Amino acid sequence: MRAAKLLIQENNKLRLEDHSAHDWYRFVLSYPPHLVRDYLERFSNGRVKCILDPFCGTGTTLVECKKLGIESIGIEANPMASFASQVKVDWSIDPDDLLDHAHTVSEFALRIMEEEGISDVDDLPLFRHRQNAPSGLRTLSPDTWKLLLKDSISPLPLHKTLVLLEALQKHKNERFIAHEQLALAKAIVFGISNLHFGPEVGVSSPKANAPVVTLWLNGVRTIADDLRQLRDRDHTRAIVYQADSRHPLSVMGQESVDAVITSPPYPNEKEYTRTTRLESVLLGFIRTKQDLRSLKQTLIRSNTRGVYTTDCDDLLVADNREIQRIAEEIEQRRLDLGKTSGFERLYPRVTKLYFGGMARHLAELRSILRPGAQLAYVVGDQASYLRVMIRTGQLLADIAQSLGYELINIDLFRTRLATATKEYLREEVVLLRWPGRV
Repeated sequence: MRAAKLLIQENNKLRLEDHSAHDWYRFVLSYPPHLVRDYLERFSNGRVKCILDPFCGTGTTLVECKKLGIESIGIEANPMASFASQVKVDWSIDPDDLLDHAHTVSEFALRIMEEEGISDVDDLPLFRHRQNAPSGLRTLSPDTWKLLLKDSISPLPLHKTLVLLEALQKHKNERFIAHEQLALAKAIVFGISNLHFGPEVGVSSPKANAPVVTLWLNGVRTIADDLRQLRDRDHTRAIVYQADSRHPLSVMGQESVDAVITSPPYPNEKEYTRTTRLESVLLGFIRTKQDLRSLKQTLIRSNTRGVYTTDCDDLLVADNREIQRIAEEIEQRRLDLGKTSGFERLYPRVTKLYFGGMARHLAELRSILRPGAQLAYVVGDQASYLRVMIRTGQLLADIAQSLGYELINIDLFRTRLATATKEYLREEVVLLRWPGRV
């Protein structure tokens, strides 16, 4: 059993040969590229010409399809993730020109820092203690700070990041700006900030300093190196739409897709916008609380922080006995435990809203699928709501069958350690087939 668990966990890692493009910017818990290859091979029947990922995140399915010469379409509501996917499938940039421009930007940024008496070196004693912080550092407005996790970035690294952003704007070149911004997004998350992922996003001990320009340039070099390998394969079409995945018809035509490979959010208390919040704010994708609210309203309701009084997706699963039973069990557990917070009171409703949202997605998706289309949904069991087990894969399979899909199988993909229960939960791939019009 332990060997099997280790094998499944090993299968989730990004393999060395898969780093190009995928590693430009990637969610920590993204499914691996080899999973996409495995299901593309299983789906291969000579008719798979266009793949859809309706919850494309940071583009794992799209990048892998492009590498294999298969056209793909992605839908993603999160603007940071949608941007990342668009950049990761754009291999048209000349790598040497990109690097030349990045060096021009870095020289400008370093010159500003030098005039301010600040170095990009990471071993400055200057900011070892908060009382020694240099005065006059660039910062964010109080309202903008409220959008971020507290202490997610320290004052000096933030100042240097804002200087670099000014340099990027001063020397903006439309050919390179997107790739340069994506390199900065990755540097912010994994080198400049105080964030850590384990698997939830959290804040570690504050960093006194960070080599902002150096980290960014390293990221640009990685992109340039990958482009040297990928540029000749840029002919395969890959399109990304920033849209609500519950309404795919808003951006796509009827009977236009041969297969789906995707991983929607899971029904848990993970606030997915927090995962990308810092870089979303610093790069300008989220500027106000209203921006954040508008984003959350376009997402599947998978956590209580994204529930609104006008939500009605739960009505679509009102006749699903198992989902209603789970919601009732969560509510009874809440009462038994004496839990009274506003969020805990929402646990039963968000569970119904999640599956109702997925039902809406699957219902509208039918018009986009060609007869015989095959689908793979990577989902995971959950026990986040007062430790009541939610068998996500089986429930989605039941919903899909009620909408006319055929259930082919539910494959075990991997197991993962649940934060709340410290038990291993199953992550599965729900395999479906669309036979044709209802």
